[in-house]
Amino acid sequence: MNRMLKIGLILIAILSGCAHSFEKPQTILFQVSTIQNLFEGDYEGKLTYAELKRQGDFGMGTFDGLDGEMIAVDGSYFQIKSDGVAYPTSDSMSAPFATVIHFKPEKFDSSDSPMNYGELQKHLDGLLGSKKKVYALKIIGDFVSVKTRSIPKQAKPYPPIMEAGRSQKISEFKDIGGVMVGFYFPEYMKTVSGYGYHFHFISSERKNGGHLLDCRVNSIAIEICNISEVDLVLP
Repeated sequence: MNRMLKIGLILIAILSGCAHSFEKPQTILFQVSTIQNLFEGDYEGKLTYAELKRQGDFGMGTFDGLDGEMIAVDGSYFQIKSDGVAYPTSDSMSAPFATVIHFKPEKFDSSDSPMNYGELQKHLDGLLGSKKKVYALKIIGDFVSVKTRSIPKQAKPYPPIMEAGRSQKISEFKDIGGVMVGFYFPEYMKTVSGYGYHFHFISSERKNGGHLLDCRVNSIAIEICNISEVDLVLP
């Protein structure tokens, strides 16, 4: 049976020795399992996508057996398999790990300056304000190049993710329009959700994508949503 924990990020920040103002939660992030469980090889589906879709219209995750990358944008959910191709999800599929929200952007920015992935992250750093908070980020743009990866479905007994990652397939795209869907997590969330930026990518035509490894952008529009609370479902 699954159990749900409500994690108040303001409280976690205080317990972690981080200064944080008391704000009313604006957007709740719904998360299935933890990134640590996933890294250790827990790839069993815990929640169906029918249930997950009720919790958000935007987010990332994976599938039972670590079968590819999930990306949710504008209410549509996709499974990007190891061939780099995006397929619509079915409600009967299940997620061993996922993070989703009802995306309500509060801050907007745009840039026509070419940037590599490192420069883009520095640009985002300047927009976030506090690096001790959690943010959801949607980046729509024209990309000179995009490099993604996706891991094929694993067989039992499941290996830890470092071993599973050796079978990952790399896809590269040139002169492509698309969307980066992702989150920024502060260090005190590293065993729960991760640390730093984590993005998945899907093309404008919703045909290709994967877990973002690298990119070079031409022009982009950025939308940012503050997150103050996590509903965490544990097995």
